[in-house]
Amino acid sequence: MERVINVTANRNAVSQETKRILSGKLREAGFTVSDSFNPEAELIVCVGGDGALLRTIRNYDFPQIPIIGVNTGHLGFFQEIMPDQLDTFVEAYEKGNFIIQQMKVVQAVVETKKGNTRLLGLNEITIKADKSRSIHLNMSFGNNFVERFSGDGILVATPAGSTAYNYALGGCIVDPRLDLLQVTPMAPMNTTAFRSFTSSVLVPPDICINVFPEFTFENSLLIVADGKEYNFEDITGIQVSFSDKKIQLLRLEDYDFWNKVKTKFL
Repeated sequence: MERVINVTANRNAVSQETKRILSGKLREAGFTVSDSFNPEAELIVCVGGDGALLRTIRNYDFPQIPIIGVNTGHLGFFQEIMPDQLDTFVEAYEKGNFIIQQMKVVQAVVETKKGNTRLLGLNEITIKADKSRSIHLNMSFGNNFVERFSGDGILVATPAGSTAYNYALGGCIVDPRLDLLQVTPMAPMNTTAFRSFTSSVLVPPDICINVFPEFTFENSLLIVADGKEYNFEDITGIQVSFSDKKIQLLRLEDYDFWNKVKTKFL
């Protein structure tokens, strides 16, 4: 039976050369390598940085095929292996010496006067003004009104995304084994006129975060899903929650989240 592996890479010269070498090693091991998306593949290998992996996931419509990254970028938090570990990876994969780490995907359902749009993100959904100005958002957790947020915007992060933009905003790092969403404010106002949360809020996985913008000066918002920007006008409401999709990251057997945190951030 043919065993197909999809191999992708960004345009970086190092990534392209690493892809060429890896593809040759996989073919020598008896695998069929596909440069384009093959839905029958048993694995996706993405060569590049974290951004390349996120783009691959989005371009392939959040596939259920396991995916692993080869880091030729900078931080490489999602990426599991380095270019000098290709032989180790191929041998470990052949022997089944790996684990699958399932990661939930966050979704935003944006309601406008023209209809609804669903956006997905592995890391986060960000809601902010489409221009450099403050916004005011009425926020509810489920049916419970929480606050009228005033500031630059809010970010809703998954545990996978807690170490990304969320961390840069002062949010907390969350172990991916915890099942929750994190709401982190962006430049919140906290004055006698405006009262907003100034730290992250953690909510359980079954909670829907309902956001209703106030259009005092502007009737459009920018919704950003894993760095991909979408502009909407005449928004009547936004619902942010976990979707029914999960990404399966392939990890080698010695993978440890906190060891990764220590080597990448400390």
